[in-house]
Amino acid sequence: MKIKNPALRWLYEYGVITLGCAIYALSFNWFFQPNNISMGGFTGIAQIVNHYLPVLPIGIMSIVLNIPLFYIGVRKQGVKLLISSLYAMSVGSLMLDGLAAIHTFTPMDEPLLACIYGGVLLGVSMGLMLTVGATTGGTELAARLLKYKLRNLSIGRLCLGIDVTVICLYALTFRSVNNALYGIVAMYISSLAMDTVVYGSLNAKIAYIISARSGEVAQRLLGMDLGITLLDGRGGFSGDRKQVVLCAFKRSQFAVIKAAITTIDPNAFIIVCEAHEVLGEGFGEYTPDSL
Repeated sequence: MKIKNPALRWLYEYGVITLGCAIYALSFNWFFQPNNISMGGFTGIAQIVNHYLPVLPIGIMSIVLNIPLFYIGVRKQGVKLLISSLYAMSVGSLMLDGLAAIHTFTPMDEPLLACIYGGVLLGVSMGLMLTVGATTGGTELAARLLKYKLRNLSIGRLCLGIDVTVICLYALTFRSVNNALYGIVAMYISSLAMDTVVYGSLNAKIAYIISARSGEVAQRLLGMDLGITLLDGRGGFSGDRKQVVLCAFKRSQFAVIKAAITTIDPNAFIIVCEAHEVLGEGFGEYTPDSL
């Protein structure tokens, strides 16, 4: 979301961060901690430390462990990352310990439900913060830094790799293979939810439309305020020259576009593909710090 007014933009960004922190604390205290499922990342490491030294709160330990990563992050991405992420880490950790202090959630009868819903809530919380350039540190910040070197991997996949490593250490510490396996399931679901939040607005579909009335189809799509590209093609069987209409559009527009094309030419040949990321007018835009 683009907000020109600096004050409103600041309120929006920190409102999103605060909401993300609240969802993060809820997911941990409701689904992960009472069911002994590791979250991975530095929170997972803090769980391991807390197991051996119960006097050290998990939230405070998370802050201490994040200090070296924040130092590297500021050198890479500047002070803005430091301020927003310090706020996210501090508020998230305080909410995590605060919620644990005022309410104790009981373990669920079915750990798989805890994996699914905990993973979804965790991924949504992390994704929300990443969309406004903040993280709670740990896995998300490490993934942002790794993204500079591993551009071909999504932020969710990078987080998943880091989290699985921590969860394996968690399994060795608690001698619980089942809970570690549940943790890996939760982290996988979390990575999918995170990618959906972070890249959801950039996801789209691409249609290749082959029609004898391609000119009319192109004009109709242009009239719907859609960008198109005309490609030269040749029929493999007939050898006739054809124009192929290439069009990128958002998922919600598919039914309307399909109806418009088939109204003009019921025999039109339409190939629809998934586009993981579309940049340009009407979609996202690239910045050097893009995830």
